[in-house]
Amino acid sequence: MFQTIRRFVFTEGRCSTDPSTTYEELFAKLDANKDGKVDVSELKAGLTAMGITSGKGAAQKIISSGDKDKSEGLDFGEFSKYLKEHEKKLRLTFKSLDKNNDGRIDYLEVKQSLADLGMDINHEEAKKILQSIDADGTMTVDWNEWREHFLFNPATNLQEIIRYWKHSTVLDIGECLSIPDEFTEEEKITGVWWKQLSAGAMAGAVSRTGTAPLDRMKVFMQVHSTKSNKISLVGGFKQMVKEGGAASLWRGNGINVLKIAPETAIKFMAYEQYKKMLSSEGGKVRTHERFIAGSLAGATAQTVIYPMEVMKTRLTLRKTGQYSGMFDCAKKILQKEGVKAFYKGYIPNILGIIPYAGIDLAIYESLKNAWLARYAKDTANPGILVLLGCGTLSSTCGQLTSYPLALIRTRMQAAASIEGAEQMTMNRMVRKIVENEGFFGLYRGILPNFMKVLPAVSISYVVYENMRSGLGIQK
Repeated sequence: MFQTIRRFVFTEGRCSTDPSTTYEELFAKLDANKDGKVDVSELKAGLTAMGITSGKGAAQKIISSGDKDKSEGLDFGEFSKYLKEHEKKLRLTFKSLDKNNDGRIDYLEVKQSLADLGMDINHEEAKKILQSIDADGTMTVDWNEWREHFLFNPATNLQEIIRYWKHSTVLDIGECLSIPDEFTEEEKITGVWWKQLSAGAMAGAVSRTGTAPLDRMKVFMQVHSTKSNKISLVGGFKQMVKEGGAASLWRGNGINVLKIAPETAIKFMAYEQYKKMLSSEGGKVRTHERFIAGSLAGATAQTVIYPMEVMKTRLTLRKTGQYSGMFDCAKKILQKEGVKAFYKGYIPNILGIIPYAGIDLAIYESLKNAWLARYAKDTANPGILVLLGCGTLSSTCGQLTSYPLALIRTRMQAAASIEGAEQMTMNRMVRKIVENEGFFGLYRGILPNFMKVLPAVSISYVVYENMRSGLGIQK
């Protein structure tokens, strides 16, 4: 794949040759219009012609990093200086991976290096990472192969290279399902982090809006459907449309979308703090510590925005004319029921976070790894359809476990608004539901909940990728 580069830059006799000579030859090959500069389009075209896949946005980042005079191109001096500095950084990363200092990296060293950063992968995943770099098929990577592979990849330190592996799906450990986004120091400085969060927030907003009718049906069935008053999917939709028109299917969606931004921001900030608190010596965060930090961050965010959850349930279940909007809803709850009403159902809500996140992540991992072990040959990328399938199934299993707690939360939230209704504790409500409706009474409304999983995941993925592209975020 990189034979041209190997011939120009990675020759065996390079140590006895002036490095500028090989850089000159490479520069001349890339400078297609012979104007003494290599711009983004020339770099892209030249690397493509030489069979080098540098990744989306890599050419622009290389030019921007080396372009000291802001001329939108690199002259030979800037070009050679960039390569020399880049090689020095790559050498340091190579040495950090070469645990036994034998001049070669094997898959066990890759596995150990990722484990040191809190990312536990199995032998097969480590081997696939190594194979993506191993040019001579020896199952080890020497300095020349490492330099050859990353010379025109702007990633330098190990953290950036790991992100490159993850984003190119060479390595995908499914963390995004339950653990908030993590960003490198460079991304925090350059502002990429807020673009990532914005893309995620927009994906969530569009996804929730698209599946809002199913979400309202779920809440409607959780609260009103009983053994003696069974509500079918079609009958429930007819009843809602008859009472408030087609627009009523989106009741509660406004505040459901509005709470995305504060919840995401709080979760992100809390996650960073919990990671620091839980990290071991040297600031390294292991996988189980990331999971604990993610769960605690989710609980923290839920605690802060929980009043909005209560209002969402009230607005979703409201009858025509009951509330003029979210502010009117908040005002009436405060006046009639007091501050405590904003935290009805809080305990089952918090209890549902950890099992859902843990089961979701564990099953996603198991399904993806099982598929790779059985069907993958030369790649560690299962493809979009397989990942969506794994995500849908793992989310479904997570919901099966935590759904009864979600139903109890919703009923406790709704009961507070019904005049004369008994205000039961969580345990009392569980017992009453099981006594009157049987065990499956704890799963009222789960059908529309399942129905929204696949479209929600698919919409989120499409919107997120398009937002990333529109905001200029590199893959």
